[in-house]
Amino acid sequence: MMSSDDPPSSSPFQSVQAFFSKSQRQYQQTLDRWTPHVLQRWLSTLGLLCVFMLRIVLSQGWYIDGLAIYLLNLLLAFLQPKFDPSLQDDLLADEIEEGGTDETPTLPSQRDDEFRPFVRRLPEWQFWLSATRATLISIICTTSEIFDVPVYWPILVIYFCVLFALTMRRQIQHMIKYKYIPFDVGRKARYGGSK
Repeated sequence: MMSSDDPPSSSPFQSVQAFFSKSQRQYQQTLDRWTPHVLQRWLSTLGLLCVFMLRIVLSQGWYIDGLAIYLLNLLLAFLQPKFDPSLQDDLLADEIEEGGTDETPTLPSQRDDEFRPFVRRLPEWQFWLSATRATLISIICTTSEIFDVPVYWPILVIYFCVLFALTMRRQIQHMIKYKYIPFDVGRKARYGGSK
């Protein structure tokens, strides 16, 4: 018979679940420690990208296009506002065309009256985390020949450059039209100082 002092036997499923739970907590703790170190995070990601490029050159593979397009997609999401004014204008115009009433608040009377801070669609932390994960996955994928699809590389380079130029032009035109800058520029305001 079992005495009340003996610990209950755990099933293999419970021990595996406990291991994954512990690993997940350690992973989250490591990410939390990295959060305030913006420059070091981006330098580490740049280092991973250099390792990835070196791996491509040494293995003479064709892995770069998928990662480059994904990183471009992340960059565009990082530069765009969370609440797109063009979509809001379109929704308002559709509602007016359908005969609906404008139930938006009436104050302030003009757009320029109210300060609206720039809120990114993709925050910097998520941008960094997604870019780093994608780079790590890409480095792992370079170890397998399955992912090495031979293509004519000048076409990929031209495709990426054209895609980058067109999307950035569209994004810059959007920034100019709706008068927003996704970066902090200029002098920072200091509060409480003697100056």
